[in-house]
Amino acid sequence: MEAAVRAPGTGAGEPAGYSAQPTEPLARAGTGQPPKPAGETIRRVVTENVRRRPQPSFPADGKRRRTDVRLAPAALLVWCAAVAGVWLAPAALLGVCCALLLVAAVLLAKALRAGVPRSFLTTAAIAVLLAVCTAAHSAVASSQRHDGPLSDVVRGGQSVVAIIEITGAPRAVAPAGQAGAAGRWAVPATTLDVTAGGQLIRGRADIVVMGGGDWGSVAAGQRIRSAGKLRPADPGQAEAGILAASTAPLLLPGGYPGWHEGAAQLRSHYVSAASFLAPDPAGLLPGMVTGDTSALDEGLTAAMQAVGMTHLTAVSGANCSLVLGALLMLARSLRLPRVPAAVMALSGLGLFVLLVGPDASVLRAALMGSIALASLAGGRTGRGLSFLSLAVIGLLLFDPGLGTSFGFLLSVLATLGIIVLGRRMVDLTPAVVPRWAAAAFAVPLSAQLLCGPVIVLLQPQFSTYSLVANVVAAPLVAPVTLLGTAAVPLVVPAPWAATALIAVSGTFCSGVAATARFMAGLPGATLPWPEGVFGLLTMAALSVLTLAMVLLALRPRLAADMVLGLHRRIEKILEKVERVGWPPRPRRMPGRGLVPRARRGRLRYCTNTSGRNPAWPLRRMHETGPRRPLRPPGGTWNRREWS
Repeated sequence: MEAAVRAPGTGAGEPAGYSAQPTEPLARAGTGQPPKPAGETIRRVVTENVRRRPQPSFPADGKRRRTDVRLAPAALLVWCAAVAGVWLAPAALLGVCCALLLVAAVLLAKALRAGVPRSFLTTAAIAVLLAVCTAAHSAVASSQRHDGPLSDVVRGGQSVVAIIEITGAPRAVAPAGQAGAAGRWAVPATTLDVTAGGQLIRGRADIVVMGGGDWGSVAAGQRIRSAGKLRPADPGQAEAGILAASTAPLLLPGGYPGWHEGAAQLRSHYVSAASFLAPDPAGLLPGMVTGDTSALDEGLTAAMQAVGMTHLTAVSGANCSLVLGALLMLARSLRLPRVPAAVMALSGLGLFVLLVGPDASVLRAALMGSIALASLAGGRTGRGLSFLSLAVIGLLLFDPGLGTSFGFLLSVLATLGIIVLGRRMVDLTPAVVPRWAAAAFAVPLSAQLLCGPVIVLLQPQFSTYSLVANVVAAPLVAPVTLLGTAAVPLVVPAPWAATALIAVSGTFCSGVAATARFMAGLPGATLPWPEGVFGLLTMAALSVLTLAMVLLALRPRLAADMVLGLHRRIEKILEKVERVGWPPRPRRMPGRGLVPRARRGRLRYCTNTSGRNPAWPLRRMHETGPRRPLRPPGGTWNRREWS
């Protein structure tokens, strides 16, 4: 991406202002001095090129450029406000908004009093104001869940006849205790008209429709009439209710915007065009390219789930990155300036998002790529964490319900792992290892280390060969995405060209499917893992241990220095604690020395001995001691006999 938006005369990995042309002969021109020999000039140019080569962000000496984390607290605060908006009532959200506004006013007042407009206080105040906007947006959705006539219908679980508009793709829901075919479908929708008990309720509210059969074939943008029962959503969900559909969906006129209809038809044409392939690639290729998993085999789905390759069965952020990179390379080959190249890449990315649908991971990747592209066009690069923070803030301001979405959380964690850990792993890899090989290992590992604890909450199992499977399949993903996406616009106007591209991409897709099935068939492919919070903590500990082992394998000396540095810090802390004294010594009381005041109900005694463990004055329970002779009843006392 950085190479594509630079000036045509600048190399791919060259810093700004770099030029491969010799500068000294030009400077010596007109001075009357003879130019230096050609061999010496070439030698000097090569030396300058080597000297000006950009250094890695984490060189061997341990010095690296600091990561820009200024926007991370703002993104975290906005995310907390979005999560609070899902769980709290409207009155509580109003109180949160007022409190946050008060905090923002105090911060701005202190910033103005300090006389530094661009200070940390101003940045914190802006972050708090963004959180207020997110909480206010969440309050609107919360009022739909708690107030109004629709909330009464939902709480009562009444039977309704609803006219809804589909807002997303259907998601398969397997029956409880079964991992096979999906028995029902979960379809996100928005209510338009709801008839309950002879009363017509008009208003827009987000719901989830649960139905089987034909509900798996509905598409975003359609207007559907259906009957069923409205029941409350589970705690922590942003939807106003769940409609358990008892009838098949009835398509109504008036819905289906043009771009929704065109995207749905194009996806269906693509599935039909890929039907000549083998069963595995025929179902997997449309899912990897357009997000349509309707033809995906159940056995392949279970195999990819067992080896941690589920993210490849549908479009994710990696696909958006590949498409954006290909468009930028095309713009670079056409020698376009920065701004036209950025416009061309953003237009292509927008069409790709419309094709696959606005999923959480796709929106996050598209928005992050757009921000990164705008920064590259403006000459500001290398701020991956800032781009991610801006993408999170923008999406949560637009839809606060994403704050409780596990898909959005996994997408952000995977990107965060690649930005924070993946780049460091690549830089720490020895120079003898090619950079592409290091990236093929570091990218899936860094994403898995951060996503592992969250995945355990959803699926309490450990995929033993997940890293190996993703590393093997990584080189095959790019040809599948690029060639398969290039075939999408040719399906209708040039089917023969689309068939050729689909055949080539289907070959690579067969390799992905074969990798998943082979790894899933190995012994111990999936191991049970504890559930709940304990499973999350143990997986987090395993991730930290894995990261430490990777660091020890790549840079043993750096790992030893880190351990010794930690040991020295612990020693300093222990020395400080020893000087202060721990546990605290007893308080001296006037006139009584070290003896505390006597209290009721307890035996207190004073001793002048300096020992730490004085003898207890009373005999403890079950302690042996001298036995006193007792006279038997009716007998006489005989000391010799009873002694």
